[in-house]
Amino acid sequence: MTPESLNGGTVSGVTLSGAARVAGVIGWPVTHSRSPRLHGYWLRTYGIDGAYVPLAVAPGHLPAAVRGLAALGFRGANVTVPHKEAVLECLDTVTSQARRIGAVNTIVVGSDGRLEGRNTDGEGFLANLREGAPDWRPDAGPAVVLGAGGAARAVLAALIDAGVGSIHVLNRSGDRAAALAAAFGPPVIALPWQERTGRLADAALLVNTTTLGMTGQPALELDLSALPYQAVVTDLVYVPRLTPLLAAARDRGNPVVDGLGMLLHQAVPGFEAWFGVRPAVTVALRAYMAS
Repeated sequence: MTPESLNGGTVSGVTLSGAARVAGVIGWPVTHSRSPRLHGYWLRTYGIDGAYVPLAVAPGHLPAAVRGLAALGFRGANVTVPHKEAVLECLDTVTSQARRIGAVNTIVVGSDGRLEGRNTDGEGFLANLREGAPDWRPDAGPAVVLGAGGAARAVLAALIDAGVGSIHVLNRSGDRAAALAAAFGPPVIALPWQERTGRLADAALLVNTTTLGMTGQPALELDLSALPYQAVVTDLVYVPRLTPLLAAARDRGNPVVDGLGMLLHQAVPGFEAWFGVRPAVTVALRAYMAS
């Protein structure tokens, strides 16, 4: 069965056996997570004997819950707020990329029961950017990154690794932007939040990693008049998919990339590690996840 064989957003179920592979998502709360919907789609699509479940874990119980993954036979788990930083201390090994970003979003349980922490957010960001804006090139010009949280760290690491030569990071709290620039070093430069409009004049890529513009959150106040028309604009917010920033950029002719694809692409490596199949991010999957 392929993702395109969906009929009305449903696929035939898979009966679990005693040998089913199991993974999940750890968070507190975890009811907001779309990961069970996403991984459940892939499990059904590829006819895999497996399950992906939400795991609500209070902060005080995190070490015991993480260590219990191997004892319960889990293949691994995703990690979401508020545990992505704290979980670093609960694992046997952590990849260099996760250490660099300072957060783990994917745990893989080895055949020996050892727990490895990974961060796939940067990989998901780049895959989504290249899919949505195939003409974008790392050497096209400076990138402007708004925000200085965990998502911004993943984006900065990805852009540096891709070869972007100049990255300007701006945050409402200037101290946090400065801390990011100090942590990553060149080519990251911290600038005051009030300079965000003027900094767009030579940008080839604009990335919003803040929650501004998300449903229920304040708007992102940004005048795009100085932004070159060929510059790519991407927003990590995916509720709504077409944020006010993306709508304004699209209306003036800029290529835009929504944030839903990052959610989908960052999940691919974990699913492959747990269930043995590298899943595809397709038009049908996007429609299913957006419904």
